Amino acid sequence: MTGTEIRSALALALVVGLRMFGLFLVLPVLALDLQRMPGVTPWLIGVALGIYGVGHLLLQIPLGLLSDRIGRKPVITFGLLLFAVGSLVAALAHGVDGIILGRALQGTGAVTGASQALAADLSSEHSRNAVMGILGSMIGLAFLLAMLLGSTLAAHLGGLQGLFGLTFVLVLVAIVALWLLVPLAPPPRAHGSEGPAAIMRTLRDARLLTLDVSAFVLHGLLTLFFVVMPLQLAHGLHLAVGEQWRIYVPALLAAGLVMGGALPRLRGLDASVRVTQASALLLGLGLLALAFARGSLALGLLGAILFFVAFSLLEASMPGLVSRMAQPARRGAALGAYSAAQFFGVIIGGAVGGVLLGAIGVRGVFIVGAVVALSWLLLLLASGARLRQSAPAAESGMG
Repeated sequence: MTGTEIRSALALALVVGLRMFGLFLVLPVLALDLQRMPGVTPWLIGVALGIYGVGHLLLQIPLGLLSDRIGRKPVITFGLLLFAVGSLVAALAHGVDGIILGRALQGTGAVTGASQALAADLSSEHSRNAVMGILGSMIGLAFLLAMLLGSTLAAHLGGLQGLFGLTFVLVLVAIVALWLLVPLAPPPRAHGSEGPAAIMRTLRDARLLTLDVSAFVLHGLLTLFFVVMPLQLAHGLHLAVGEQWRIYVPALLAAGLVMGGALPRLRGLDASVRVTQASALLLGLGLLALAFARGSLALGLLGAILFFVAFSLLEASMPGLVSRMAQPARRGAALGAYSAAQFFGVIIGGAVGGVLLGAIGVRGVFIVGAVVALSWLLLLLASGARLRQSAPAAESGMG
């Protein structure tokens, strides 16, 4: 990587990290805080967690396409402003309905795909995996810090609404950083010949579809995890909110160490595909361990470590695969579709998690999650040869 690429990647990682830190910050306390509000049901908890994904599902591809046409920075700024408005609405809410509305508005700031496309635009083909790794590492760090600090900050900022207020401020800082620190990218290469037929060919690419399905499953399981994990920690492992760091800190530190060691080695398709497959297995085993962790701190810690290691590796590596497989002129569309699949998973994971929680309890939800993860592993194993194939048409012209 050149010095310019490193500086560009770090600056964009800061913007993405601030946004994702605000998004993740509420996860450790959302289910528990909502549970104390009048009229809240398991279904509403699931909706509050998953509704964020609706806007992302609907707007990731349109905003990704728009970023291919008019540039990445204006689209990212627009999305960050929408995210800030949603954060402010949730911060001022007095009940679960207002929080759900705020989360829904946050979701309309659907610029994950445009941000990843900007990272690809600012890097050469040789450096792209490393740049995506820096972005993924920052997302992992944001996740780590949010899990570590969420409960403590909530206690000092007046609860859930205080966290949403902090998120509002962080997103405004991210907008300033985007324009002051992130360099201008080369103009997007989309042009008049990039019509609907060309875009549809990209979206129907079998390898990209496999990664889209993987994004859907991964984020569905993440949301399902956070429907029940706070309850397992509080009631199954008898850890008060202020003690839950005993699970989150070692699990997330382990995830950071593994991710930091693994990402520099993910330079080829074969290595990236193998890590994806192994991570799906770890995800399933982690959920299975958590299903039977009631009363066992050691088993709960093991399950959390496996889950967070797997999630961090997948979250950091899969966008790089998508960016390598998509043509530069349609990279925003491809990464928009990938991000839409992520947040479709958020919607389904939240809704299904809430329903299952009411029907089969915490252990049942974890078992269902493990079955889904292991079924996804079978899909990845069956698709391994196709994912490893080079795609000259997709990679030509990348720069």
